[in-house]
Amino acid sequence: MTRMIRVAIVIVLLAPALFAAQPSADAEKLWSQEKAYWQYVQANDLQKYRTLWHADFLGWPSVSPEPVRKDHITDWIAPHTSRGESLKYDLERLTTQVTGNLATVTYRVRLTWIDRNGAGQPSTIRVIHTWLRDTGGNWQIISGMSAPTNAEGH
Repeated sequence: MTRMIRVAIVIVLLAPALFAAQPSADAEKLWSQEKAYWQYVQANDLQKYRTLWHADFLGWPSVSPEPVRKDHITDWIAPHTSRGESLKYDLERLTTQVTGNLATVTYRVRLTWIDRNGAGQPSTIRVIHTWLRDTGGNWQIISGMSAPTNAEGH
């Protein structure tokens, strides 16, 4: 009897790890899109970057004093690339929630725009994007916001 109780306790303790929810296929697709977002920025491929954004996008990037629409979504990139700066970044995936044809993706980005002399000021921002799936199954960013992290990096 004692052996059965021990086995039961071990099963109960291991069950959460064994049955932990794996990210859905949609969540993985969205994370892939977020990674592409930063790859396009790094490559200064603004044409591909714009394809990620829905025509009706409204969001508030941390570098903008006011909310922006799709026609201004690259405004934060050009000042860096026009000076010959290159982007170095690291993504920290946090949470994705998919509800029907809407999804919210959250993460942190540690980034540095590096000038021609190799100097740059590192920063970290928090990002939240809301994605909308169209009738063809394609996801585009419909809304988003970013903000600098606090002193603890959160």
